[in-house]
Amino acid sequence: MTTFLATIPSPDRGVWQLGPIPLRAYALCIIAGIIVAIYWGERRWVARGGLKGEVTDIAVFAVPFGLVGGRLYHVATDWHKYFGEGKNPWEAFAIWNGGLGIWGAIALGGVGAWIACRRRGIPLPAMADALAPGIVVAQAIGRLGNYFNQELYGGPTDLPWGLEIYERIDPATGFKDELAGVAIDHTPIMIVHPTFLYELLWNVGVALLIVWADRRFRLGHGRVFALYVAGYTAGRFWIEIMRTDPATMVWGLRVNVITSVVVFLGAIVYFVLAAKKGDREVIVRGDAATDGDGGGGATPAVESDEDTGDPKTGPDATAEPDAKAEATKVPGTGPAAKSDE
Repeated sequence: MTTFLATIPSPDRGVWQLGPIPLRAYALCIIAGIIVAIYWGERRWVARGGLKGEVTDIAVFAVPFGLVGGRLYHVATDWHKYFGEGKNPWEAFAIWNGGLGIWGAIALGGVGAWIACRRRGIPLPAMADALAPGIVVAQAIGRLGNYFNQELYGGPTDLPWGLEIYERIDPATGFKDELAGVAIDHTPIMIVHPTFLYELLWNVGVALLIVWADRRFRLGHGRVFALYVAGYTAGRFWIEIMRTDPATMVWGLRVNVITSVVVFLGAIVYFVLAAKKGDREVIVRGDAATDGDGGGGATPAVESDEDTGDPKTGPDATAEPDAKAEATKVPGTGPAAKSDE
């Protein structure tokens, strides 16, 4: 009896030519992830009391900052690919060929978000909590780009879900071209662990975890974001150990393994300390009308499902979510309703 190994085939290419324009799967996946993060983040932010369109305004700053930060981290930790004898330093700017470090993307993207939040008077931790699930799902979508690029895989395996790796060549010259080439022969040159897929599935699991925890425990003050960071780095730690692609080594370990540990510990510390700030802050919007005494006439907050953005109805719709919740007023949107201390 013959046994067939159910391996996962790789795409034969990661780039398609639309006339003179190259369509790169990696770039398309990154763009799709950004769209999902903004769309979901917008719905969660509005559900928490924010205004529609504010997430898009924040993204205008955060996304370009994040792309620059991601590239800077990649070039800094994989400098040997771009600098040294026989290397082309200008390739460091070729972001379309892949190479974005999530650590740099989140760090510098956070700076961009902070600038935008200050301009609009929005508390950054509250915005980060709204964005967290969408960000980690965007990372999962981005990992599909690594699949098309045939990169970020692990060592050889005979497991049923092993990934087939093909040799790609430039059809015009016949020379090997791993990124822009095409697999003419679909005989695998090796079958490896699809670590990009492990991370993709882990990220989806982290998104489900933080959505559940947020709804169950009403997390606030940046704790949803901290839980996302802790969950992601915990997975990245063991997945990074499985990878076999070249990487900068520090103390005998891949640099991203060490980064995962440091960032994980920082996220846990923040998660614990932020719990002392109390229940979730509530962004409350009021109308601009004033009462007879000249005070602001506050409009009660309307709760909605944070995962769908649909307003709740019924007697409790105008009640504050939690008597101890902290009401946060955003300038220019009307007076904020007071909550009991």
